[in-house]
Amino acid sequence: MPAAEGVILLHGLCRSAASMEKMAAFLEESGFVVVNQGYPSRSACVEKLSEATLLSALAHPSLKKCTKIHFVTHSLGGILVRSFFKRHPHGKLGRVVMLGPPNQGSEVVDCLKDWWLFRLLNGPAGKELGTTPDSTPNHLGEVFFELGVIAGNRSLNWINSLMIPGPDDGKVSVARAQVQGMQDLAIVPVSHPFLMKREEVMQLTLGFLREGRFSSGQSQTAS
Repeated sequence: MPAAEGVILLHGLCRSAASMEKMAAFLEESGFVVVNQGYPSRSACVEKLSEATLLSALAHPSLKKCTKIHFVTHSLGGILVRSFFKRHPHGKLGRVVMLGPPNQGSEVVDCLKDWWLFRLLNGPAGKELGTTPDSTPNHLGEVFFELGVIAGNRSLNWINSLMIPGPDDGKVSVARAQVQGMQDLAIVPVSHPFLMKREEVMQLTLGFLREGRFSSGQSQTAS
């Protein structure tokens, strides 16, 4: 019997591990050892969150015997992965699937980050996710692990979408979900809050974790 592979799930800003439960159950049924890692997303900056969250997740006892450890992230969770692995190499790191990641930031943050209500609701990390060259996502540089990005192009938040050029999921544009060094891109007609819950997205995620690419019918040219 082949050795098990692990998957760490990381939710997005202002969410909890409960938002990833459907994805967790799906991946467990697909044969992975799953750690659905929660973290207090509004409590600290990206670097501090990434350090505490990923060190805790990687030390989980259930992952000890896994030959590889993959990641599936939603939104801010993807930036935590980029931040952590820029500082820490890890021999067991496998593939990463990011759902709606602000890999080049979001124009919504540019427009709203100085509002007191935005700061109250989103905390220090939320304010870091703008599109300027010195924003945290744009300061992290190219990725050096196997990465597949799933971006949504349907929005339920037309006010946010007015701030975002081009197709978007209500929080992040398809263009800004991408990052230099990624292996593959899939674009789905799903809005940001529901990316991790849709069957189509779960199947695409499983395909990338197993094969390092999305199915040919969904794969887009990475840029």
